[in-house]
Amino acid sequence: MKIFVTRKIHESGLKLLKKAGHTVTVYSKDEIIPRTKLLHGVKGCDAILSLLTDKINDEVFAAAGPGLKIVANFAVGFDNIDLEAAKKRNITITNTPSDKVNESVAEHTFALMLALARRIPEADHFAKRGMYKGWSPTLLNGIDMYGKTIGLIGAGRIGSMVARRGVKGFGMKLIYSDLYANKILEKELGAKKVSQTELLKKADFISLHVPLLPSTAHLISDKEFKLMKPTAFLVNTARGPVVDEKALLRALKAKRIAGAGLDVFECEPAIDCDLRDNMELKSYNNVILTPHIASATEEARRDMSEIAAKNIIAVLKGKKPLTPAK
Repeated sequence: MKIFVTRKIHESGLKLLKKAGHTVTVYSKDEIIPRTKLLHGVKGCDAILSLLTDKINDEVFAAAGPGLKIVANFAVGFDNIDLEAAKKRNITITNTPSDKVNESVAEHTFALMLALARRIPEADHFAKRGMYKGWSPTLLNGIDMYGKTIGLIGAGRIGSMVARRGVKGFGMKLIYSDLYANKILEKELGAKKVSQTELLKKADFISLHVPLLPSTAHLISDKEFKLMKPTAFLVNTARGPVVDEKALLRALKAKRIAGAGLDVFECEPAIDCDLRDNMELKSYNNVILTPHIASATEEARRDMSEIAAKNIIAVLKGKKPLTPAK
């Protein structure tokens, strides 16, 4: 059967597909596939292995034709896919959640916290620019992690892994806001479930771990920034539009918060939605930006590749997928 892969991924998953006897075509350039090439590439395919940068909607399904059985999204999230349109055409949608991916994202999240607390990017820039002239008791002072409070907005798998690193590794306190109580975190780490308002008022590090839904778009905006402590840091490794970027820029300019660590952006891949506003995120020393690489480890990428491939193999055999999107 024919499978179209919208961008080069880890070879392990491609090998599984070929070993299963499928014909695999991978878009040749290492870039976000242009729309015209995507629509052309999927024609007559039985399966599509897509990336979160691909908008997969009814136009794509129609271009593929009636033989399309599955779209395996190479991501944990699947907000790039029109699930309703897929359901109408009886097309299975899958994603690639795994503990390896979650651990990678959790590690990156905590790395951003540490880097913000100890001003590591600033110090690196300072040293490399030849500005270091000798030790000083006031040079680039940061803050300790020990004893500080992590506030998780979303206490699912990734949030829980971040929490364990903070509480067990650094002696931090833990509060969380979620639709549901996480009794495991409460018992294991002494976590306390609070309202989002209370969390924003009390947390020293606010870490976002929610999917992008209509209810979570601009979850953090002007009202929320005004609730935060001026010493608080915001970390987002979830989805860019969860944070109102304009509101974040206003908060930074007014020094309402101490800084932010962002792996995702509202108008991604643009770092700033409005390049005319002269308040670009990249101009702030207390903002750390990484290019959507929270899950970018060799182990996680291999796992994602293999999960996507196994989902395709299962569905094309008439079996249930391992990880259906839900």
